[in-house]
Amino acid sequence: MSGHSKWATTKHKKAVIDARRAKSFAKLIKNIEVAAKLGGADLSGNPTLYDAVQKAKKTSVPNDNIDRAIKRGAGISGESVEYQTIMYEGYGPNGVALLIECLTDNKNRAAAEVRTALTRNGGTLADPGSVSYNFSRKGVIVVSGEGTSEDDVMLAALEAGAEEVEPHSQGFEVVTDASHLVAVRTALQDAGLDYESADVEFVPSLKVEVDADTARKVFRLIDALEDSDDVQNVFSNFDLTADVQAELESDGDED
Repeated sequence: MSGHSKWATTKHKKAVIDARRAKSFAKLIKNIEVAAKLGGADLSGNPTLYDAVQKAKKTSVPNDNIDRAIKRGAGISGESVEYQTIMYEGYGPNGVALLIECLTDNKNRAAAEVRTALTRNGGTLADPGSVSYNFSRKGVIVVSGEGTSEDDVMLAALEAGAEEVEPHSQGFEVVTDASHLVAVRTALQDAGLDYESADVEFVPSLKVEVDADTARKVFRLIDALEDSDDVQNVFSNFDLTADVQAELESDGDED
């Protein structure tokens, strides 16, 4: 995997998060609630909850909100949390493949919102299995490049079971088997390496390069999908060359 789209998407998502902080907070809180419900309120014994809390803190979610979410999810506060995970498959502009992960308490609403976002932005729903076969669940850890060498990252990550370390201008992307995410993340921390994020994601086996015009359309579609409270993540198989990425970043500079 080349990872160019990961960095472009990360930069793109940061702008979206800045513009929609309240919506972003709500989705991060939902992740915490579900993690606490599944594995309990103890962060040291629940690595999924630990990562959900770290992600919320890095996005400046207030500690009080985090604490309440943990109690709600674990049932300590007497409230109940009922969400189900649903995965939709779709195609975006120029046949770009999409996996749309929803976490919802209303399946009908989630389905309607996903269908509407796709239809209005040049996308279509796909039959189950027609897209997902190209994606595998992987642990993806983004490590900051500040004061960090590739050798340091590779030494810590590969010894802990990482499959791949890819350098980028802004840092490093570490890919692991999903079951090794916690071990690799812990090894990086033990080595004194700070990480930007550690998530289980759906990573495509084959990517398709797209031009800048298609990329803009895909980003608009992803924006529309993520505007739904029920959509937690959107995964795609598009890739960007360095030239296309530079063109998109110049768009941002002009805004």
